Amino acid sequence: MDDLSFSAMMEMQRRLWQAHSDKWTPLTPGHGRERLLYLFEETGEVISILKKKGDAAVMADPAVRAHFLEEWSDVLMYLTDTLLCYGVTPGEIAGAYEAKHRRNMGRDYTGE
Repeated sequence: MDDLSFSAMMEMQRRLWQAHSDKWTPLTPGHGRERLLYLFEETGEVISILKKKGDAAVMADPAVRAHFLEEWSDVLMYLTDTLLCYGVTPGEIAGAYEAKHRRNMGRDYTGE
């Protein structure tokens, strides 16, 4: 797979949750903060790899790079779970992302 859309990521996370729904908390607003905390925990694991192994290893060592990408995948999964908890649709996040990109393209970062 060369690319992954918001809708595909959300569907994958729904299926994963359904497979474990007897053990995992629901994808509801009351559990969104929990998912966000896990997202930050996984971000810390990405940081730990960079801190312990360094940039060069992430770029040149296939095992380190695979671990780096695995942890980033966890971050993206928890990000997607958080969006699902709050009922965000693929169209909503895509629209917000595109609007923010357009705004950033016109910003004067030096002057702000």
